[in-house]
Amino acid sequence: MARDDQPDQPPKAKGSGWLSRLRPGVRKAEAPRPVETPDDLWVKCPDTGELIYRADLDAACWVTPSGFHMRIGPAQRFRYTFDDGAFERIAAPLAPDDPLGFSDQKPYKDRLAAARKATGEKDAMAIAYGRIRTVPAVVLVQDFAFLGGSLGMSAGEGFIGAARAALKRQAPLVVFTASGGARMQEGTLSLMQMARTTLAIEELKQAGLPYIVVLTDPTTGGVTASYAMLGDVQFAEPGALIGFTGPRIIEQTIRETLPPGFQRSEYLEDKGVVDAVVPRKELPEKLGAVLGVLMAGRARLSA
Repeated sequence: MARDDQPDQPPKAKGSGWLSRLRPGVRKAEAPRPVETPDDLWVKCPDTGELIYRADLDAACWVTPSGFHMRIGPAQRFRYTFDDGAFERIAAPLAPDDPLGFSDQKPYKDRLAAARKATGEKDAMAIAYGRIRTVPAVVLVQDFAFLGGSLGMSAGEGFIGAARAALKRQAPLVVFTASGGARMQEGTLSLMQMARTTLAIEELKQAGLPYIVVLTDPTTGGVTASYAMLGDVQFAEPGALIGFTGPRIIEQTIRETLPPGFQRSEYLEDKGVVDAVVPRKELPEKLGAVLGVLMAGRARLSA
């Protein structure tokens, strides 16, 4: 029981200690909250296993210190290719999602939905219009992250849409290929895109518009057997795997060891299949120079 002769004591401040009673205004120290580090702050180099700071890798166009060219998507490719990273996206026409009602371990529609959620793209083809070293051009990027960049009906429509956009703007078409081949879930309909894309290239040639191909890792299967090898000029990024069938299957079939570097871009340049192997950072300059010459020639022919 409190005694009446004791002076009233002020209530203690919540959470206060003896120091705050001696020196009013002193607060209890609190431990700083831990800083949350993003999960994707560091990227592992597939070539050396080295951890690379993501911002540094992005500044290097996703080329590691060892020179390994990592796979990149349409947004990065457009930003690195066009002058000042400025471009206009062009919507790619779409085809029916699941023409055959295909299902293996899970329905094809579910695979499409997962790929769209992961990449933010409708299909494997992305189209944009801008300037490459001042030369107006339409650029088509094939995204390997979307079901292995496989060539299906929508991808075929995307290629044709890019060719028509180039014809409409009277601009050259530059295609960055990256694919594992035809999309098996669409059967024969996917193989038909090889012929359809070839016809679209023929329309560009008849209009006198340049068609340039940049082969990136990997470019294989029906894509290699069609539009990837029909460019007026064929560039390739360093170390890219380029071929119809993979080297492991070839070795198993012919029962012989393939030469070192077989089906890599440097090997194909040595054999005359590729005009030049160009590092990613140098591609805009090379593309701009070639397009400037070809478009100047077209202007003289039209005069």
